[in-house]
Amino acid sequence: MPYRICKSIEVENGHMLSKHPDKCQFPHGHTRKVEIVMESSELDENQMVCDFKVIKEVLGEWLDRFDHALCMNTDDPAYGEFKARFGDRVIGFEHQDPTTELMARTIFDYTSAALAEYAGSPHARYPLRPEVRLLSVRVWETSSSGAEYSI
Repeated sequence: MPYRICKSIEVENGHMLSKHPDKCQFPHGHTRKVEIVMESSELDENQMVCDFKVIKEVLGEWLDRFDHALCMNTDDPAYGEFKARFGDRVIGFEHQDPTTELMARTIFDYTSAALAEYAGSPHARYPLRPEVRLLSVRVWETSSSGAEYSI
């Protein structure tokens, strides 16, 4: 059985679900907890899968763009107005509602690519072995409701 680590990061984030039949179609926010789960069959020379700081370095700045931002479907009739008014604080999801499921996949895809780039970088501050794998990303929108994306 492989070793696994989990790093949690919280971000205050809003979204609108234009296809939702109820209140979720209106702008609303969540204190989201993002969990990154990584695994490896073996531990490194420091007896770790990898240092938790690798995840923070790879994901922290990118994930920060979601903090106090509003995620919207680019097909929402209000998208253009919100984007013009609030600029980069509005994150468009192309022709899709920014559900927690899609946020988990978006974060997974970015993290996977960023970890590969980090592992190959000669300037990496902390070692990341090629056999370390991103297993899953979980995004919680409340303490009892969340979504997970994995390979």
